[in-house]
Amino acid sequence: MIKTWYCFIILLNISLFTGFYSYAQENEVTFEVKLSKEKLGINERLRVDFTMNKDGDNFNPPSFEGFKVVMGPSQSISSSWINGKRSYSKSYSYILVPTARGKFTIKQATIEISGETYKTLSKTVEVTAAVDKPSDQKTVDDVADENLHLVAEVSKGNPYLNEAVTVVYKLYVSPNISVTNYRPLDNPKYNNFWSQDIPVTKHSAQNGTYKGKPYRYVVLKRVVLYPQKFGSLEIEPLSLEIFVDVPTNRRDFFGGRIYTQTSKTVSAGRRTLNVKALPEAGKPANFGGAVGDFKFSVTSSKKRLNASESLQAKVEVSGKGNLKLFQLPEPELPSALEVYEPEYDENVRTLISGMEGKVADNYTIVPSFRGKYPIPSISFSYFNPKTAKYVTLNSEEINIEVLEGPVNSSSNTTASSSNKQFVVATGKQFHFIKLNPNLSKIGTSYFFGSNNFYLLLFLPLVLIPIAVFSFKKKEAIASDVVGNKIKKANKLARKYLSTAKKELGNKEAFYVALEKGLHNYLKAKLKIETTEFSKEKITAILTEKKVDTVDIDGFISLLKNCEMARYSPFSDVQMKHDYDSASEVISKLDKQL
Repeated sequence: MIKTWYCFIILLNISLFTGFYSYAQENEVTFEVKLSKEKLGINERLRVDFTMNKDGDNFNPPSFEGFKVVMGPSQSISSSWINGKRSYSKSYSYILVPTARGKFTIKQATIEISGETYKTLSKTVEVTAAVDKPSDQKTVDDVADENLHLVAEVSKGNPYLNEAVTVVYKLYVSPNISVTNYRPLDNPKYNNFWSQDIPVTKHSAQNGTYKGKPYRYVVLKRVVLYPQKFGSLEIEPLSLEIFVDVPTNRRDFFGGRIYTQTSKTVSAGRRTLNVKALPEAGKPANFGGAVGDFKFSVTSSKKRLNASESLQAKVEVSGKGNLKLFQLPEPELPSALEVYEPEYDENVRTLISGMEGKVADNYTIVPSFRGKYPIPSISFSYFNPKTAKYVTLNSEEINIEVLEGPVNSSSNTTASSSNKQFVVATGKQFHFIKLNPNLSKIGTSYFFGSNNFYLLLFLPLVLIPIAVFSFKKKEAIASDVVGNKIKKANKLARKYLSTAKKELGNKEAFYVALEKGLHNYLKAKLKIETTEFSKEKITAILTEKKVDTVDIDGFISLLKNCEMARYSPFSDVQMKHDYDSASEVISKLDKQL
């Protein structure tokens, strides 16, 4: 029995030691240098790989004294899962040619991994006289690394806040190789930027140069960015896996060159923008965040009309700049004019240089009284990054003349008060009181046979059918499971809209409540689960239901505003506008669904 327990303890210790050893191996950081050879001729090439098993930053290579770098650094990443265990490897590779004979030392390289600095060991390489047949002819991977480059071209390195920046990703390919396909490995997130992809419809190769050498290049991706913060902002790198055909030194039976296919991981590298804050000097009091070059106007569809007729007043901004990221000014109208909530109109397209088009608020105005009413001039301010100055534009004053209709009661009251007269008592002011009223005796009435008697007699006969009908109606409502769900969801949507109204001024809480209200409304009307929601799904279903395109766009625009509010500055005016738009859109959808 003692021997059995002794064996059990030994086995337990061995298993624990093995588990701890495996865990330590999995979490151990390795950073090492690998050489293709330690002795080579002066006419040969040396490949140096710095390899690590965890991702790191701030890689610092050695000086490579005695060698010339002809290619590199090229970065490659591999990651896989085998039997539930993750395998990761990242390498920085260089191709070197010696500049002299002798013994040279590949000194230490450094990198930061998880906040700690790791170094490689130094290695010695001996360079001899030239050899007749160099044994290190360039490999397929060497050729691919040397002839393949992914570059991110940024239009401006130090833009202003909310100024457009264009990033174009180009793949440069040498005529020595050919690209067969590619796939993205890591797309940048563009944090702290408002971003808009510009689709590349056709990948056509063009002639160009890279580091002074002729190359062919293809534009793979284009994106326009509007920085939402000032300071140092980083653009994450785009990483691709490229499949290429590389020629070899071998020939086929007919003398044609044999090609070998390989895949390489290329990265555009991180880019940093130094975003400048908008200057405080000269900033207008009514500045709302517009950056670009704009025109501003306020127009009216009518200047002469009758009371109870309507006119349209349009506040419009057009030009180039961050058209989707600022608020339009509101006109100050006389109180005698009834003004409805404006309808937002947007006609904006995003080009390679940024947003271009126009945005407008359309106000419906209905005068109630006859008279002349001025719409005062209003101003709109924006910052022009080309001149680095603020510009203020003023609209023209518009005079509205109401020809026919009632006169404002306030003017009548004023007129009547000026014509008041005092009444003088004559002593006969009570002559209208009758002194002989001619009263008569009220006769005796009986309950039986009266109207009240017959009313109480036949009332139960009327109430019984009503009670039966009400009971059956209530029972039908209780059995209508789908209908009850719809009512419950409608009630929930109203609840979230009312919560959003209470949160006006608190951006994040307001847009969370507004988004929930919109989702629950559609869930009730379309009878689909929340997990099925996407903008494409919603658009497709509403189109099938023959909902007007304008109302569909309005609903999708509200959902986009809820998402955009997480990383863009939204004013109280925009929140109030979005709340009113949500109520209006739900009302319109309800009529059509």
